[in-house]
Amino acid sequence: MIGVIADDFTGGTDVAVALRRRGIRTLLYFGLPPHAGEFPEHDAVVIALKTRTVHRADAVARSLRALRWLRSHGSAEQVYFKYCATFDSTRDGNIGPVLDALADAMDAPIVPMTPSSPEHGRTQYNGYLFVGEALLGESHMRHHPLTPMTDSYLPRLLEAQSAYRAGVVTLPQVRGRAIGRRLAELREQNVRYAFVDALEDSDLMAAGHALAGAPLLAGAAGLAGGLAAAHARHEPDDALWPEPSGRAAVLAGSCSASTLRQVRVMIEAGRPAYRLDALADQDRDSLARNALAWYDTLDESAGAPLVYASLEPARLRRVQDALGVERSAAILETAIGRVARGLVERGVTRVITAGGETSGAVVSALGVSGGVIGAEAARGVPWIFTPSGVTLLLKSGDFGEPDLLLEVSR
Repeated sequence: MIGVIADDFTGGTDVAVALRRRGIRTLLYFGLPPHAGEFPEHDAVVIALKTRTVHRADAVARSLRALRWLRSHGSAEQVYFKYCATFDSTRDGNIGPVLDALADAMDAPIVPMTPSSPEHGRTQYNGYLFVGEALLGESHMRHHPLTPMTDSYLPRLLEAQSAYRAGVVTLPQVRGRAIGRRLAELREQNVRYAFVDALEDSDLMAAGHALAGAPLLAGAAGLAGGLAAAHARHEPDDALWPEPSGRAAVLAGSCSASTLRQVRVMIEAGRPAYRLDALADQDRDSLARNALAWYDTLDESAGAPLVYASLEPARLRRVQDALGVERSAAILETAIGRVARGLVERGVTRVITAGGETSGAVVSALGVSGGVIGAEAARGVPWIFTPSGVTLLLKSGDFGEPDLLLEVSR
């Protein structure tokens, strides 16, 4: 049994599909699952929280509640804390505080981890995190609106927000099958967190097999896939899942370079598009009401529409300077959630989102408690079949090819 606690909703879907891809039967819940009732047969439970950018104490409390649920339902033989492959956090947290709380609660002597996800261009070498060929602190993540990443050395990033020391398992140690020996050395040095180098998927597979007995691990979906390969008992079968159908709509809030390209592709293809402008109107109800009134005028033959709040860095800074980072984000996330609810009331059955915070707002507004992971529309981006009949596609901001949003909304 693998229990996963994810710090945002798209991260939850990403790690759930990484497990499923290796034959691990996986249940995904948004927020705490119910305490009673029948659960389908499964090998893993993923609890996706919305804790990446909330206040630190709140993030810790929610994560510990998720851990208690996993323990009380026998789903905590191995616990995995899923954070973003670009280590999205501020100097205060929330990765460090949550990990400290989980490690203390589980009495874990050392916690192996890595944000490496080579399939998405995130790799770790000598403890430094790379985004493509650039160091994290020199990549586009330096200008992230909520969690700007200006350093690239992972132990230093974590120690700034943790009560414990962090070290590195180097690539030669990974490839020389010396992970266990290196972890023992770090424990003797009173190091609690060990960042494991990985440049290729094969490095993550080696790490997963070496760490299959570790009680607590952390990182992006890549290492979770390595663990799944070590534990797998079944073969995944995409033929079991129907092709999602019905009216679609795209809701984009991420300001990542990938999402901005995807938004441009939809607009250039002639799809109807409506931008939520928080500078022009700070009333969340009014923003949502006007967007839905615009939707009501559309001809269905024009194709699935796009409602977006995504902005390039210069325009985003103007909004944040005028309204503040937290206030502008809250206005737009709430408005997008209300738009999603209105679209579903109007008959939309495929809701496609871009951005972790956007996805969290939409899932919360729709009251979706969980779902079953279906086939992937793109690597790490699965369709989620919910009990209500609405099918979700929750895309992390950096994921997907430029035409992803256009293609999945056809």
